[in-house]
Amino acid sequence: MPPPPPSPSAPASHHLRLWWRRRGRAGAVGATFAVALLAAALLLALSSYASIVFPASSGRRGPALVGLTLVRRASEKGAHFYNWNKVKIRYCDGASFSGDVKDELQNGSRFFFRGQRIWEAVMNELVVKGLRNAKQAFLTGCSAGGLATYIHCDSFRALLPKDSRVKCLADGGFFLDVEDISGRRTMHSFYSDVVRLQGLRERFSHCNSNMDAGQCFFPREVVKHIVNPVFVLNPAYDAWQVQHALAPEASDPQHSWLDCRLDISKCSPKQLGILQRFRKELHDAISEAKQKRGWGFYINSCFVHCQSLNSLTWHSPTSPRVNNKSIAEAVGDWFFDRREVKEIDCEYPCNPTCHNLVFARPFKI
Repeated sequence: MPPPPPSPSAPASHHLRLWWRRRGRAGAVGATFAVALLAAALLLALSSYASIVFPASSGRRGPALVGLTLVRRASEKGAHFYNWNKVKIRYCDGASFSGDVKDELQNGSRFFFRGQRIWEAVMNELVVKGLRNAKQAFLTGCSAGGLATYIHCDSFRALLPKDSRVKCLADGGFFLDVEDISGRRTMHSFYSDVVRLQGLRERFSHCNSNMDAGQCFFPREVVKHIVNPVFVLNPAYDAWQVQHALAPEASDPQHSWLDCRLDISKCSPKQLGILQRFRKELHDAISEAKQKRGWGFYINSCFVHCQSLNSLTWHSPTSPRVNNKSIAEAVGDWFFDRREVKEIDCEYPCNPTCHNLVFARPFKI
């Protein structure tokens, strides 16, 4: 008998952040906003699950987590977004702020799957507080927040003036519809439950009658219909997906993948071959999006999940680099239209700058 399916909620993510800066000039107010849907359970609480492996030359180890914008002498170092104000909103709906179920569901508890209403209420309040005057805006998110960024990027852009600069960044949110090591499509089943439970088929205009319900929720389908520029930040060997989509515990009763799931350096040659095919699945999935004008890409070969929440991976002397560019440098170049950014890394273990995670235990769903 197959194991019971996981509880139908999207990958853990706990915060929504909004950043802005106001300036007054001749009675006019300009505001710079950024929105970040962040995954506290993934990196902000990472120390209870994993440590970061630093490049050997650094002699350092540990998460050393600090706020993305808390950079000493930031302006002197050419930092971006360092002086933007922030608002953080807790994420709780289980479907990347997209559900809108009319009736509460009762099964011993009361549930209201109304993430879309939460999103709209937050945006409506911010519009009143000055979002409608924004000159620049940045919507970002990690994990389930990254998926929310894909889902809401165009609607966010519609809230702002047409002459404002508005872009989006999805970090670790490109979840794949792949077969796991037992041949099951674990994530497809998982997403089908989410779509059915939260009534999302009717919410997504791209979800036609020919699609299986779960297919509608995968970024590969969502991004086809996004008009606004998006920056896709994703590791080719996403630690969360390796542990829960590619080699979930339920599909590994003999625990033959346990060491590999916790530490990529302990994967066997056969397991590495499967991971390389997983990497190819990601590249195939983003191939259509790579043709979109104004989109940016940073796909490194690290065993990690979110990378924008941690200053060590975002921008530091030992941060991961692709083509000699840190994530922050690449994002800055892209956001401010300095160059086209499509940084695609080589296969593991080619990149010695990666901060690969070593887990004490797997990520929880």
